[in-house]
Amino acid sequence: MHVLVTGGTGFVGTHLSRELVDRGHSVTALSRSADPSGLPDSVEVVSGDVTDPDSLTGPIADQDVVVNLVALSPLFKPKGGDKMHEHVHLQGTRNVIEAAEAADVSTIVQMSALGADPEGSTAYIRAKGRAETAVRESTLDWTIVRPSVIFGEGGEFVRFTRVLTTPYVTALPSGGSTRFQPIWIGDLAPMLAAAVEDERHRGETYDIGGPETQTLADIARLVYQTEGKSLSVLPVPMSLTRIGMHLADPLPFVPFGPDQYRSLRFDNTTATNDVAEFAVSEDELRTLREYLSEP
Repeated sequence: MHVLVTGGTGFVGTHLSRELVDRGHSVTALSRSADPSGLPDSVEVVSGDVTDPDSLTGPIADQDVVVNLVALSPLFKPKGGDKMHEHVHLQGTRNVIEAAEAADVSTIVQMSALGADPEGSTAYIRAKGRAETAVRESTLDWTIVRPSVIFGEGGEFVRFTRVLTTPYVTALPSGGSTRFQPIWIGDLAPMLAAAVEDERHRGETYDIGGPETQTLADIARLVYQTEGKSLSVLPVPMSLTRIGMHLADPLPFVPFGPDQYRSLRFDNTTATNDVAEFAVSEDELRTLREYLSEP
């Protein structure tokens, strides 16, 4: 099978590309940087940008499936402001769909996000929800995968935790009570590959999380514990967090803004974890503690 992976040189893209190659597929990784580092030699790396429709025409020709992974981080405010979520997630997805339809590509696998909702409370969640609508309304066969936060080599979630906190004593919005369900990239990549291969997944939307639900405070303590450091959390009322992030938002060196504040007001967990749809049980999944405890 010929598979185009947009965002193919990114964190998820490199892991998925390796998985697809191991399964015998021909993989093209599309990226603005076209840096082949970390990818198997057999992967063709091409320059392209989902926000530039003309750059998609050549790479998408003769592909069977396109996996759309391009995304801005919900954890840090994007350069260009919140409007970039619509530009990249929604319009970028539309561009990929149009190019795929024109090239007679049969299938799109769209990586979305837990809680994606066209009327959601953050710019990121709204754009992801509207992109899902565009995928469902296309003429392509489709599968949508909505993971919780992803950890692993090259990921940003652990780094985000360190940026947001300090060892020993730290202040967190609402005491760090926001809940996450972190999933290891080594567990997620095979599920994405199965979504590419198996037609039984067409027309399905899957909410995917890891084996444990943990609060932000729990995760921060775990991160520092594995470094031999303790952590006490001081709760900051959400109202004060909102004011602080609004005041700091114009400062270019501050990595968080109002959208990040709003994201901490709701949990990033599954109501029903759909990993079983990929013949996986939660007990088989790697925990964040296991990953961080490795030498």
